[in-house]
Amino acid sequence: MKFEDIEIEEVDFEAMLEESFKKSESRSDLVTGTIVKIDEKDNLVVVDIGGGRDANLSLDEIKDEEGNPTFKVGDEIEVLNQGRGRISYKAAQARAALNEFIDEYDEEQEYIIEGVVTKKNKGGYVVEVDGLEFFMPRTLSYLSSKVDPIGKKVKAVIVKVDKDKGSVVVSRKELIERDKAKTDEIVGALLENKEPVVGTIKKITSYGMFVDVGGMDGLVHYSQISHKGPVNPSKYFQEGDEVNVVALDYDKKKRHLSLSIKDANPDPWADIDSIIGVGDTVTATVSNIEPYGVFVDLGEDLEAFLHVSEISWDKNVKHPKDYLENNQEINVEVIEIDKEGRRLRVSLKNLLPKPMDAFTSEHRVGDVVTGTVTSITDFGAFVRVGAVEGLLHNQEISWDKSKNAKSELKVGDEVEVKIIKIDKDAGKISLSKKALEDSPVKAFAQTHKNGSIVTGTVKDKKDFGVFIALDDNVDALIRTEDLHPLKFDEIEKGQEIKGVISFIDANSDRIRVSVKRLERQEEREAMEQLNLDQDDSMTLGDAFGDKFKK
Repeated sequence: MKFEDIEIEEVDFEAMLEESFKKSESRSDLVTGTIVKIDEKDNLVVVDIGGGRDANLSLDEIKDEEGNPTFKVGDEIEVLNQGRGRISYKAAQARAALNEFIDEYDEEQEYIIEGVVTKKNKGGYVVEVDGLEFFMPRTLSYLSSKVDPIGKKVKAVIVKVDKDKGSVVVSRKELIERDKAKTDEIVGALLENKEPVVGTIKKITSYGMFVDVGGMDGLVHYSQISHKGPVNPSKYFQEGDEVNVVALDYDKKKRHLSLSIKDANPDPWADIDSIIGVGDTVTATVSNIEPYGVFVDLGEDLEAFLHVSEISWDKNVKHPKDYLENNQEINVEVIEIDKEGRRLRVSLKNLLPKPMDAFTSEHRVGDVVTGTVTSITDFGAFVRVGAVEGLLHNQEISWDKSKNAKSELKVGDEVEVKIIKIDKDAGKISLSKKALEDSPVKAFAQTHKNGSIVTGTVKDKKDFGVFIALDDNVDALIRTEDLHPLKFDEIEKGQEIKGVISFIDANSDRIRVSVKRLERQEEREAMEQLNLDQDDSMTLGDAFGDKFKK
């Protein structure tokens, strides 16, 4: 029942009631007359009401549904004398019905009526119920004068019947105050006892449920339904279900009763350690699927979160709905219990076989396998080999350093690669495509060795040395200390530098060159050549004797 339109005024009810009786027609106003004329042109019926008096009646009042008169000249007709020569057939019928109701009225019985406010006067309102008109004084109406009540449906109780005057008085105020008293009694008991009571769900909305407790409706907000947190009530209940509730609060001004279902049931978090622990395997039901993960119901009024990364060992899970569906039962492992935050996290993949275990049991470093490119990044490409993925880094794409994953591959390509590293603990696999091809350094090493003199073009300078290009895709490093007699600061890109190979390793694809060693080697080679040209007995002093003499 709405109370926002209630208006209470201090008015003398008895005086108002007497005034209304004076203005209302009495039982004696019903008279029987004789029709003396029917004037269809003026839409009038002239009726002799006795005493030499005639009164006019609208012809419309005696027409049937088809528009034909139901009386003829000479017929007797009962009408209500409204004074000043005005009479009404329909009002007479209503008055006769009201008189019949009054005659049958039992003072020992309570009558509660539901009707529509049809008229308003100084004293109050007329409430029509099935053609009967009852009077409701304004002070008994609880209707605001600020709002037009005409057409409003109201419930009221009959408080007074005057058989002599043919008047029935009803009160809406009486019912409202009864309801208020009943409400206060129910609320008082609920708030005082704080004990769970059984209620019936009357209506479910997006923000909660209205529950009937002992004839009064209260709201269970969606945050007060479960210890899991805010939930959609329509997923758990239906209208008509019985639920245990406790009263939380009552706003007397708004007459709003707040109820709770979760407070009527034990809080599982109060004793969570005895219910569940990290590492436990439990059966859960999928309750809600989101792009970032899945919420699962563990029972005991507990809910856990299954992050998308914990659904499968496959790192390319696009959406959880591709793996799970609502109401599906799954086994999960509890991986985190946050008592303060009242949050549980679980894992599905922890109970599934690890693809890395199966992979390492079948493959070793050095194996050549075929895989499919699943994604390409700035640093390389991920290649699926069976149920796992390995990284094919840009530097392992080709011996040609100008090539990378983006220029050479696309998603969906099948590639043959060599396994160059397996980190089982980290779940990482490193792959190489260039390892299946002969290294340019290996080919270079077939024609060059330590001590070979080479010439290269400066490609890059670092703090620790200079890189030079010796051949296509064959680079070498000259360390800073091996540059003598050249000066590091004076070296520029594109400059040609001559040196001697000091280290070459085709397996690691590394070559080092030394300018410093080149000078010593050239001296040694010159000396060897000189020795070949001189007699075996010639000494160094003989060879350079003239110079020494000078």
